[in-house]
Amino acid sequence: MMLRPGTFLQDRYEIQEQIGSGGMSVVYRAKCHKLNRLVAIKVLKEEFCNDMNFVSKFKMEAQAAAGLSHPNIVSVYDVIDEGKLHYIVMELIEGITLKSYIAKKGQLEIKESIGIAIQVAQGMAAAHEQHIIHRDIKPQNMIISRDGKVKVADFGIARAVSAQTLNSAAMGSVHYISPEQARGGFSDERSDIYSLGITMYEMVTGRLPYEGENTVAIALAHLEDAMVPPSVYNPQIPQGLERIILKCTEKKPERRYASANEVIADLRRVLVQSDNSHSGEREGRRVSAVHGTDLTVEGNTVEIRGEDLNRIKEWNRSKLELELTRNLSADLKDEAAARRISSEPRKPEGYRRKDGYSQNEDELVREQRRPRKKDRHQEEDELNPGIERLLTGAGILVAIIIVAVLLVVFTKLGGVFQSGTGIFSGGNRTEASVEAGTQENDAASGTQIPMPDLRGMDEDAAEATLEQNFINMKRTYENFDDVDKGKIARQTPLPGEMVLKGGTVQVVVSSGSSKLNLTDLGIGKLDSTTAEKFLLSKNIKVKIVEEENETIPAGDILRYEPELAEEGETVTLYVSSGPHVNMVPVPYLVGKQETEVIALIAEAGLQPGDTSQESSDTVPKGAVISQDVEAGTQVEPGSKVGYVVSSGPEIRKQRYVASISEVYDLSNLIGPGAGSSSVTVMIRLRQGTDEDPLYKILTQSMSVKGDVLLPINYTSIESMDGTDQGQLEIVDVNSGQVIKTYKLTFFPMD
Repeated sequence: MMLRPGTFLQDRYEIQEQIGSGGMSVVYRAKCHKLNRLVAIKVLKEEFCNDMNFVSKFKMEAQAAAGLSHPNIVSVYDVIDEGKLHYIVMELIEGITLKSYIAKKGQLEIKESIGIAIQVAQGMAAAHEQHIIHRDIKPQNMIISRDGKVKVADFGIARAVSAQTLNSAAMGSVHYISPEQARGGFSDERSDIYSLGITMYEMVTGRLPYEGENTVAIALAHLEDAMVPPSVYNPQIPQGLERIILKCTEKKPERRYASANEVIADLRRVLVQSDNSHSGEREGRRVSAVHGTDLTVEGNTVEIRGEDLNRIKEWNRSKLELELTRNLSADLKDEAAARRISSEPRKPEGYRRKDGYSQNEDELVREQRRPRKKDRHQEEDELNPGIERLLTGAGILVAIIIVAVLLVVFTKLGGVFQSGTGIFSGGNRTEASVEAGTQENDAASGTQIPMPDLRGMDEDAAEATLEQNFINMKRTYENFDDVDKGKIARQTPLPGEMVLKGGTVQVVVSSGSSKLNLTDLGIGKLDSTTAEKFLLSKNIKVKIVEEENETIPAGDILRYEPELAEEGETVTLYVSSGPHVNMVPVPYLVGKQETEVIALIAEAGLQPGDTSQESSDTVPKGAVISQDVEAGTQVEPGSKVGYVVSSGPEIRKQRYVASISEVYDLSNLIGPGAGSSSVTVMIRLRQGTDEDPLYKILTQSMSVKGDVLLPINYTSIESMDGTDQGQLEIVDVNSGQVIKTYKLTFFPMD
């Protein structure tokens, strides 16, 4: 039901206008005339109001959220039922949702993204301390006010609609859903942290990590697909911030941050390091905001093949030539044209980014996002045309000097233009020999160095080694059973390969083994029951194999296989069954009479165990129906064997039922003045004999006016003694006198 402007709710809230609509509710701006303030009222949509179970959850969660008070959480003032209307009165925030803000800016600045993430995490931490989980953290539920404060909405309310997260009405939510929510499992604080990680990814890249044709495809991507690191789409992201995002969005909850406060601490470290970093700091230098974390970046290292490598080298070699060509062109054209020539290096032929945009398209997008401000030097140039012309002329002169110097350098590189050996010789030099010659020249000029062997080094030691050789390091993390945690497991390029100074090496750092070391955990010192419970809690299957042992007490672990195990694997525990005991077989008891069974058990050196009786249409009365230890099983002497004895066929009693429909006039009993008198009566069934009567109360004691007609109406009165005769009696409770008697005839029922 739509609410029109001017409508009053609770004689207090005046609806002003509709300001939003979601999958389950409509939001209105309203004025509270009692407190003279503006509020937001979220009204549950009509299709949900008919489901009282849903309404109950909606109210319960909203009332829980009303207890939250934090600067980064939208306050809930009241939860109200008014007829068919169910609504929540909330704080009104004048601002924009984070989703709309990202859509307008495309991609947020790093410091801005960190600031927003810290505020959201602070609101989450306050709610989590009250054991309230949001379950639907997403940019649509984050509002940026006009003063820059970020507030999270719908805390606690999302639980009521968690069952609808994957339907069409909640399409937006599935992009931020945690894997455990997608599979319908248990969700806790770490589910909100996962959704915050996805939100941070969207802020710094301007895109979502997982897309699909429908909600199911997107949900499966959260469960199965590796996330593309955000630095692939935004190389300006500090490595520390990327680590935080990747740790927040781990598939397994136990590998994420344990609390929102831990996320806040690491975000603040990255923010401080970002403030203290120099603008000229090279991109590959380590910025570690996550200390000692077990982090895995899921994804494969991309190998640059020979053809691509040649294109990159061609791009680097052509950069200086392109600069000179463009500066010389400026000498031949007017000064205005010279200023318009781009200084960007030409991309290799056929170059195109992975996301499908050409470099020119990407530059156009960045130019549209860049603030239209002029720096101080541009303003001075525009104010002083003379200085501008002087600088332009100086640039032309410098370009001519550089060309002259290059001509001298190329002339001194003997053999380059010599016939038969140079690149213009017209000979039959292969592509491989050209590449080798290029590498030799680069090495000779000091622009290339052999790649050091980093494998087995500590992370910091490897970085220090590369810094000495002017090489950047980009790291990812994987689990390795044979490489200690924190050591370099793989590197690209390989040791000994020639690399350009200032280039980047991709290293894979070991996060240690993902398997449990059973020896380190002391499994061998536990009893088999405790060890089995512990391994099952780690999702490791257990197989118990008993072995006799003369010295180890029964139940203790002798050994186990394997020593290292991970989730889903099976560990075999070899458990002592104690010293060897001469066992005896259990005799066959079924069908034998109980007296014979007792004798057989005693003859075998065993004892009777628990016995019980059951009716049976096939086993004679007194014979054994079943035994609790299978015949032939080897057991220790003195063990107990239980059995079930037949009580014969079940005796089914015939059911008899009577009915009556009469009216008794109490005035016949009381006489004149019956209207001003009353009597206390009860109605009962009587059967049996005069010497041994049976009674059953049909209607308890009740006070009845004397002029009232007492209805005697019973449709199913069941016989107490299985006979077909009985009496219904109306009794004066005070005197015990039977006022009226009705004869009953009972009929057999199937």
